[in-house]
Amino acid sequence: MLRDRVIDEMEKVFEGFPRRISHTLNVLEYADQIMEGERVSTEQREFISIVVILHDIGVIEAERKHGSSAAPYQEEEGARVATEILERMGCGQIDNERVRFIVGNHHTSSKIDGLDFQILWEADLLENLKARDILDDEDELKRVIDENFTTPTGKNLAYRKYLSKSV
Repeated sequence: MLRDRVIDEMEKVFEGFPRRISHTLNVLEYADQIMEGERVSTEQREFISIVVILHDIGVIEAERKHGSSAAPYQEEEGARVATEILERMGCGQIDNERVRFIVGNHHTSSKIDGLDFQILWEADLLENLKARDILDDEDELKRVIDENFTTPTGKNLAYRKYLSKSV
């Protein structure tokens, strides 16, 4: 399965950085839940899974080249590294330009232009919210969820996980 091969490639890039691997696999788990709830087709699921697995793939290179994993560097390097991985794997059936666009903009909500990108955004935010200072501010947390989650499944997951209720 292509998804498993891409996971192997991600783990090679993040070798020695177990937190990066763990983050990616947690985001993938959330993405799987959202895709299931949104009844995403099998073909689209594989594509979205690949995007999710590669979404942070540029962080190591960003730190090496720029001394920082700030969003712009991560997006720039991630788009390039993701493309290199897919080309090396001979993934001609994958829309590399779409992968490049999403990975290269995954910290920029104004660039979300489709369900594939939205699912990554929501899955990544579900994982990242636990590290934010807003967890003790229910009103702020509700605002962030309402502004960022557009899929019913993602929004429901966020409400259940962080506000202990469903929408």
